[in-house]
Order: sequence, then C-alpha cells, then structure tokens
Amino acid sequence: MGLVVQKYGGSSVSDAESIRRVARRIVDTAQAGNQVVVIVSAMGDTTDDLLDLAEQVSPKPAARELDMLLTAGERISMALLAMAISDLGADARSYTGSQAGLITDAAHGKARIIDVTPGRIQAALDENAIPIVAGFQGVAQDTKDITTLGRGGSDTTAVALAAALNADVCEIYTDVDGVFSADPRFVPLARQQQVLTYEEMLELAASGAKVLHLRCVEYARRFDLPIHVRSSFSTKPGTWVVGDASNLPPIAAAALADVNGETPVEQPIIAGVAHDMGDAKITVIGVPDRPGEAAAIFQAVADAEVNIDMIVQNVSAATTGRTDVTFTCPKASLATALAALQAKQDAVGFESLESDEGIAKISLIGAGMRSHPGVSATFFRAIADAGVNVEMISTSEIRISIVTRADDAQKAAQAVHHAFGLDADGEAVVYGGTGR
Repeated sequence: MGLVVQKYGGSSVSDAESIRRVARRIVDTAQAGNQVVVIVSAMGDTTDDLLDLAEQVSPKPAARELDMLLTAGERISMALLAMAISDLGADARSYTGSQAGLITDAAHGKARIIDVTPGRIQAALDENAIPIVAGFQGVAQDTKDITTLGRGGSDTTAVALAAALNADVCEIYTDVDGVFSADPRFVPLARQQQVLTYEEMLELAASGAKVLHLRCVEYARRFDLPIHVRSSFSTKPGTWVVGDASNLPPIAAAALADVNGETPVEQPIIAGVAHDMGDAKITVIGVPDRPGEAAAIFQAVADAEVNIDMIVQNVSAATTGRTDVTFTCPKASLATALAALQAKQDAVGFESLESDEGIAKISLIGAGMRSHPGVSATFFRAIADAGVNVEMISTSEIRISIVTRADDAQKAAQAVHHAFGLDADGEAVVYGGTGR
C-alpha cells in the first residue's frame, strides 16, 4: 500500500459534474490499495469572484478579513468533494488548512509555511478515511489568525503535507496532460515531457510556466519528493518531476516502464520554452557612475519589497560620467518601485525614470544545455529569423532569457520551439482552459 497525495485545481472542480468525476478518481485510487490524501482548490473562478466582491464592498479591505473571505472558496470545495466521495461508499472527512496542521507566519495574503503537524490527517488515514484538505490556507503560529499562502498556494499545501506524511508521491491534477515543452495555449504544437528535474522545473516556473508554482517545486526538491503532474480530465501518464532523471525513484521508474516498456527515458537537451507577460521594465536614467549608486537603487527597491528579475547596466558615457540602469519587475509592483525610486532621486542623483509595460520574457530551459555547445547560437538565430528584437538578455547554467516586445512574444516562442525540434505532430489538448 502506498500513500498518495492528490491536489486538484480549480478547473478540475469547477462544477458539480467535475466534482463527481474527481471523487470517482479518488475512490478508484483508494480501491487500488492506496491511502489517499486530497488537497483541493476553490471551484473555478471562485477566488476571483470573492476578490471582486471584496473590492465592491471596500476599496482597500483589511488583509486579515480578506484572508478570512478568500479561504471560504476552498472550504466549499472540500465539503462538496467529501459529500461526493461519501456517496460512492468511501469514508471522506474534510479539513481546513488549520485543522490539517498547516502552520504559517502572519503575513496575510502571502504567508509561508513554517511547520506542518498533520496529526488529524494521520489519524483519519489510520481509520481508513480519505482526508480532504482545503488548499491555499493555514493558521498563523503567533496570532492564530487564518492566513492564505498566495498564488499557487494549493500546490504548496499539497507538497508540504506530502512531505510531512512521508508520501510516496504528490500528484498535481490540472487541465493539461502534464508539463509541456511550452504553454499549449501559446504554442499549440507543444510536446508533453515525460520527466523533468527539479532544477528544470524551477527555471520553467520562475520564467512564467504556470502548471506548477515555484514554491511547491522548491519544497519538493528540499524533501526529494516526486511530483506527478497529470490531467483530471484524462488517464494519460503525465509528467514526473524528480531530482535526477537518470536515477528515477522506484514509483516513477515503475510508472514510466508501464508507458515505455523497458526502454529508458532519454533526457532531452531542452526541457521547454517559457513565456512571461507579467513583467514591466524600469530604466533609471543618468545614474552617476561611481561605487555605491547601483546598491542604493536596488536597496530602495528591496525596501519596497519589490522582486527584481533581469538587470542591465549600460557602459558609462565618457563625456558625462553617467550611465543607465534597467531592470524588470512584476507589473503589479511597478507603481511601488517607481515611487520608491523617486523618493531616492535626490540622494542617488539620477536624472529621470522611464517605465515600460509592453514587454515579455521568453526563456529557453534545459539541463542538457551545460554539455551541448551551440544552444545560444541556435536560440538567437531563431529569434533573429523571426524578426524579433532583443532588448535584454539574462542567462544561467540551464536557461537563456530575453526581453522583447509583448506583441512579438508568441512569434518568438514558437520560432524557438520549432528551432530546437520541440514541435509535436499535432496540437496539444487543453481541457479546462486555465492552466491550473
């Protein structure tokens, strides 16, 4: 008997029929001889609807009360799913995040898990029940207030509980058949990947891939927990995210052997192409070219709690002794970053600020890039042949990222995808349409 943790996203439980379908899958997993723990998101667009309602009531709702409101969505899902499972003859019990032992800090809206004490969940398993846990939420250790974990919080809940329970696998169910070589809504010929490493998935998630959230992959890597990304709308084999693709954990090796026979899975050079339309670009113009000025700029942004991604500094102009510094940050943080910099303009001595929201980031990711020369040349030739201009470049050992115009993003992504032979024979299927 194995212990399987399953997480179902909002598109998987969007209506009564979907909830019944998910309940059937859960019961089938249990009847196959597994212990099952389920984490569930809010139904469909419930969270967005609750946010809209809050804004209608209050232009700036208190963070504590907003968390209390938003966690209602997952509580609705967990109760309905438990009812559907009970109707199929299994014992199901629903638990909020706090009841499940998800202990967080007190940062409302973006709380981080600091401990997991799954006593009630383990007790339910010992009594042959199926625990259904509300994702995206926990309880603050100090204040005992209800908290939410921010974007991707249900994924993080699932991995954290799986690690605490020493589960064999954490299955993340979404509305696509696994992790693809690109977002199939953006690149229709995207190819499903059978195996990715944590390292590759982290880079994909950080570069804009939405199928798994960055924090959940970080958590899985820390505890060496296999993640199995699957569709709740099909029975296809999905994608395994593991520590070492050449030395698969037994559960992943057995599953892939069922798919591929005795043929080992060959790890491709390129894992995928990711795109991110959610960044903005800020240019600090006329910065005095002397030690400490860049530090002052980025300290101001850090103090405003704005995350920075790519950074470029121009060569100093010999006639003026000044330079320009350009960086990207989330569009949602643009106004905050500009205000923080403007407050430091006199102290730093820069001339002006420019911002640009019409950009996109395109990234190429693959662990095989380390040992295969020519990847950069192929990447930039594909971008050039597509007639796309590159505004910024950033690299790591296994990633190349560029910033270009948002209007050119899809053309660039499809050109790079094709250049590296990632195109599938037919278009990928997207069942629910949201990517979660």
